[in-house]
Amino acid sequence: MSSLSLAVRDSSTMLRRNLLHARRYPSLTLNLLLTPVMLLLLFVYIFGDAMSGGAGRSAYIAYIVPGILMMTIGSTVVGTAVSVSNDMTEGIIARFRTMAIHRGSVLIGHVIGSVLQSVASVVLVGAVAVAIDFRSTDATALEWLAAFGLLVLFALALTWIAVGMGLISPNAEAASNNAMPLILLPLISSAFVPIDAMPGWFQPIAEYQPFTPAIETLRGLLLGSEIGHNGWLAVAWCLGLAVLGYFWSASKFDSDPK
Repeated sequence: MSSLSLAVRDSSTMLRRNLLHARRYPSLTLNLLLTPVMLLLLFVYIFGDAMSGGAGRSAYIAYIVPGILMMTIGSTVVGTAVSVSNDMTEGIIARFRTMAIHRGSVLIGHVIGSVLQSVASVVLVGAVAVAIDFRSTDATALEWLAAFGLLVLFALALTWIAVGMGLISPNAEAASNNAMPLILLPLISSAFVPIDAMPGWFQPIAEYQPFTPAIETLRGLLLGSEIGHNGWLAVAWCLGLAVLGYFWSASKFDSDPK
């Protein structure tokens, strides 16, 4: 078999392994998925009227759902960091390294599995949003396709970063803590309130981070609002994080003696 065929075969095997693990131990994924769902319900039904600025709860639902969907991706990939850390510390990676398999297939299996789980989580959270009256009537088929592409690209970028975090963590608890910024960053972005409504000293923190342009781009695609420069900024952040995460993860995986 060619090198490419071996890589595809072994990566497919590792993908099946990771999906089986996710199916057998769903508690971690469910716990991480509950965070965006609970925040969605909390902000809509408890804070919605107050934070809508008089526009009404339905308008606020439309505003926060894109941010919640991006936050769902950040929450889901935390489980990837924990899973990678478990593999590194429990000895299975050392066993894989003695076998005649493609070296990169272990990480590729984790990444593809995580992206699939992220997409599934986004669909579930989106279903909850639709159930509580979120509507995207202004989006065209092309805009829906672009929104889906952005979500997949963002999931891929954050997954590679999460893999790197898992590789540098000595145990699962440390991996979960190291990946916590992926959950916290959306809270200090434009997910829940516009940047203009924040204190002046805080606005640069919310603006110059990957979640804000991604959220604004997704919001524009789903609601027909202005995207401006956020579109290319979101793509640039995704590509930059994906490349950084890939080389960081590959370097750490190749040098790790475990």
